[in-house]
Amino acid sequence: MSKTIRIAAALLIDPQGQTLLVRKRGTLAFMQPGGKIEADELPVKALARELFEELGLRIDEDEARYLGNFSAPAANEPGFEVVCELFRVETAETVVPAAEIEEALWVDGKSARQLELAPLTRDLILPLYRGD
Repeated sequence: MSKTIRIAAALLIDPQGQTLLVRKRGTLAFMQPGGKIEADELPVKALARELFEELGLRIDEDEARYLGNFSAPAANEPGFEVVCELFRVETAETVVPAAEIEEALWVDGKSARQLELAPLTRDLILPLYRGD
């Protein structure tokens, strides 16, 4: 049985309909912003905390729309599986990479294909975003 990492992540959408992908320092793969869910933490609370820590973004938890539970091999931890609680969050705020985030890019479905992507992002979340 593979080891699992429980995360909350955002399909973050700007007013132009683009989505935000982030890359952690020292890694190559872009992925949705978000992070690990602490013990006894609600996924939407984890998401709000991580978005603030990593991007300086404050969200209204009541406006984060739950999209479902997704899982895929972890991009940066070999032998681990990421189990993701995914939320759609719309924002017009400016994001500023902080903490372990080295790069943040707003992309559309087409430009995202040019990037190296985490398996969860590439195989499950971006097809959902694009409506594939």
